[in-house]
Amino acid sequence: MKIMVKIGIPRTLAYYTFYPLWKTFLEELGLEVVLSPPTNKKILDLGVQETVNDACVPIKLYHGHVMALKNKVDFLFIPRLVSADGKSTFCPKFLGLPDMVKFSREDLPPIINTTFRVRRFRASLFGFLYKIGTKFSAKKTTIIRGYLKAGQIHKKYHYLLSKGFFPSEALEKLHTPLKDIEFPRPGKEKITLAVVGYPYSIFDPYISGNLLQNLRKIGIGIITPENIANNSLRKMSRRLPQNFFWYYSNRAAWSALHLIEKAKNIDGIIHVTAFGCGPDAMLNKLLELEAKNHNQLPFLTVSIDEHSGEAGILTRLEAFVDMLIHKKETKGEKLSEGIPGN
Repeated sequence: MKIMVKIGIPRTLAYYTFYPLWKTFLEELGLEVVLSPPTNKKILDLGVQETVNDACVPIKLYHGHVMALKNKVDFLFIPRLVSADGKSTFCPKFLGLPDMVKFSREDLPPIINTTFRVRRFRASLFGFLYKIGTKFSAKKTTIIRGYLKAGQIHKKYHYLLSKGFFPSEALEKLHTPLKDIEFPRPGKEKITLAVVGYPYSIFDPYISGNLLQNLRKIGIGIITPENIANNSLRKMSRRLPQNFFWYYSNRAAWSALHLIEKAKNIDGIIHVTAFGCGPDAMLNKLLELEAKNHNQLPFLTVSIDEHSGEAGILTRLEAFVDMLIHKKETKGEKLSEGIPGN
């Protein structure tokens, strides 16, 4: 019986953007993809132990997910993420992540650290995947087949995200025909909030203190950067005199600016930021000033770190929501009818 080679993918950082693409391609090569468990206290504690003190919590968390995988796989999949659009780069710590992980421990499996530098997405993506395929001695026909299938899955995943599904929900529906999927429909939400930030901070239930889930529970409509059409984001890229250097910072900024300019569709903005993140410090101030200058749109910063607790975050959310509902009722305005379109 043929023993399958196991390759591990940490369930954080670029996982929320590229996991379906990577998983599909690697499985087409005949590899068994092993995903680390959902974030929990043990994984976070392991990451804190293995990472330098001044790293932000997402980087610490990544090391924890690596530790959760290291004895279960033959390889670790940690590509060197440079650029996904040919214009901006990923955070410097993303660029150096394969080396940070490699030198954190001596007992780690070999790391697949192929450089991901995309200019024209499809063409550059093929070159990236081709290099990975050759590392495992895959035939060219196998690589091409995997590339085509992975591209289709990647496109469907982001389509599902744009329609309001969270990543965990979109992943469950990836292999369901679109005609059989029941898409989220606007209900009678009390208010609608824009929740902006990096996907690995927003969508990880543990590190975000179940922020999105708790907002849903209290009947709040939610819009995230993943719900905004790419053409709308590109328009906002021309709005600023100088964009950020970093990929995820730009997407968060552009999506917030898009929603701020359509402030009638949202009642407030929540920016989820990681304590100690340099790009976030600049992004947060920009968003706060833009919200203030646009009809004093209510703005809340939720800062997360390894000590953040769900109860504290929930208390702030409830206070913010109560204030917004009271404000609407005082003005005699109708509460939101649901989440607007792109």
